[in-house]
Amino acid sequence: MGVLPCDRVGCENIMCDRLSDRYGYICWECFDELVASGTLDIMGFMGQELRHEEKPDQDFYEKIFPNRRD
Repeated sequence: MGVLPCDRVGCENIMCDRLSDRYGYICWECFDELVASGTLDIMGFMGQELRHEEKPDQDFYEKIFPNRRD
């Protein structure tokens, strides 16, 4: 695989393995965000800046939902 930059505005990922004839390349991070968003407006999504939000790790969720079997 060569250098295949994501075509989403503001995304700097370069190892994309998904390609749409209509929208271009999309990286795994943007693809996951697209799927999670549930939007059908793909053109709008691709033209929207990448969100650089900090994602909580598993420990964050485990504190909220502790395993009671332990």
